Amino acid sequence: MTEQKLSGAETIKKNSKNLRGNISAELADSNEFVSDESYELLKFHGSYQGYDRDSATARKKQGLDKVWEFMLRLKIPGGRFTADQYLALDTLCDTHANGTLRITTRQTFQFHCIVKAHLKPFIADINRILLSTLGGCGDVVRNVITCPAPIHDNIHSVLENACFTLAKELAPKTDAYWDIWLDGEKMDNYPFIPSPVENSTGSIEPLYGDTYMPRKFKIALGQPEDNCMDVLCNDLALLALFDGQELKGYNIALGGGLGMNHNNAKTYPYLAKPVAFIKPQDLVKASEAVVKLQRDHGDRGDRKHARLKYVVAEKGLGWTKSTLDGYFGSELEAAKPTPNWAIVDHMGWHEQGNGKWFLGVPIPSGRIGDNIHGVNYRSALREVISTYKMPLVLTVDQNIILSEIEAGEKISIERILRKHGVRLREDLTDLARNFIACVALPTCGKALAEAERVQHPLEEALQKLMDKHDIGKDKIAVRIAGCPNGCPRPYVGDIGIIGRTPEHYSIYVGGDFEGTRLNEKIFDKVPFDHITTALEPLFELYKKDRMRDENFGDFCHRYGIELAKKNAIESLSAPHKWAA
Repeated sequence: MTEQKLSGAETIKKNSKNLRGNISAELADSNEFVSDESYELLKFHGSYQGYDRDSATARKKQGLDKVWEFMLRLKIPGGRFTADQYLALDTLCDTHANGTLRITTRQTFQFHCIVKAHLKPFIADINRILLSTLGGCGDVVRNVITCPAPIHDNIHSVLENACFTLAKELAPKTDAYWDIWLDGEKMDNYPFIPSPVENSTGSIEPLYGDTYMPRKFKIALGQPEDNCMDVLCNDLALLALFDGQELKGYNIALGGGLGMNHNNAKTYPYLAKPVAFIKPQDLVKASEAVVKLQRDHGDRGDRKHARLKYVVAEKGLGWTKSTLDGYFGSELEAAKPTPNWAIVDHMGWHEQGNGKWFLGVPIPSGRIGDNIHGVNYRSALREVISTYKMPLVLTVDQNIILSEIEAGEKISIERILRKHGVRLREDLTDLARNFIACVALPTCGKALAEAERVQHPLEEALQKLMDKHDIGKDKIAVRIAGCPNGCPRPYVGDIGIIGRTPEHYSIYVGGDFEGTRLNEKIFDKVPFDHITTALEPLFELYKKDRMRDENFGDFCHRYGIELAKKNAIESLSAPHKWAA
């Protein structure tokens, strides 16, 4: 392996004493911010340092410092947690954050606008309710995700148990987390504390080593018949193959990742490619082998080029397979044929298979707060959950599932939700149901443009446009991101809208609803107010020339992106710079 010049972040990790660094001392000082070194290390503990970008320019003109604040992200494997844990988090978001809970696209919560003095008590409080933030961010295996449906059958039980097993076995093993945030105390009942591992080298991190991973590493478990978590967008996609209810094993696909940088050809989105098939008993061993492959061969000199996708794409599937075989210790089987892909909608009422029901509650942008476009989501959920104390699951499309509900409770639960203005699945258009937005401004330091704060007006404008062309009831997945890092998965689905500069976006089309094909850029630097202008000619073309039952993304792909672009430009009523 060629010796690499390490990036600055790699040096910080190497010298961090297994993620301790100077965090404890900086938490105790009088500054409202932390150093660059602690900024990098805090990610591993679940936090990003940022600042209020709405006020930054005005404060700079006044000679004032930024309003520093922190984001905190939990690690909740599979998105499963209890009613008591939710109610505690609902209280803590007032105590330590901005009074809202934000569901992420990886089945967990994050909190915003935390001042530094509240960071340690907040993390301690989270641990005391047997949740954690360790590995919520940082260059480790992030939150392991799987199908959220709480269905009582062997398929869903296998996926949930496998998710929990990987979350425990692949967690960082350093005790720096408990030393810093809990003064050495460990919550013994927390189910995902990693098991101790004897290692001949004496390394505290026998899997990760003292520089951990080159970048973040994401794992998803699913099955092709229900790709509700966009499994191929992950570094390691584990596709469970069943014969009826019997698990035969997993196809493993490697290299998914959607982050890129505008105008940097070395960076690009990529979907995981099938590499091998493993037996059920080899799940942990094979997953560790993939982690080791990326640990040793990822680019540690350029963080923009450090994900597993670049290893797979640039070294090839043959090299990837043979190298993985070496880490595994024997030759792995070739990947099995994959069944047809589909996505199941878990919103609304569904039977669980044990005589009870679950209810998927849509939460636009995943923001659980009150008075959001006239809806009191937080009050509604607090009342329902405190009354019925049901288990809960978060979804990767930023919604929440209430489970284990008796049939006789359904009407009263709906009544509570509707009292607070919550719209249920039957109240939503398919566009609203399948619309995802990232946080973006003002709390995300990477955002180039708005996303969450413009979701509502954009959704309304697109619905009006689709109704105009008689496609208003079509199932079209739209994802808007404030930057090209791709958190809301804008490079898959039918339409991706990606922040380019303030109030300007790139528009991508041609992916598929099932999440198995990337879309392509069709327009660049489109002003927000022109997004519907850019999409209207495509909707007209789709209405006129689509095949029966053909989805929008499939149509654009079949028709051809360049031809669709040419026809769209020719039909515009006025010239636009973005349509050149």
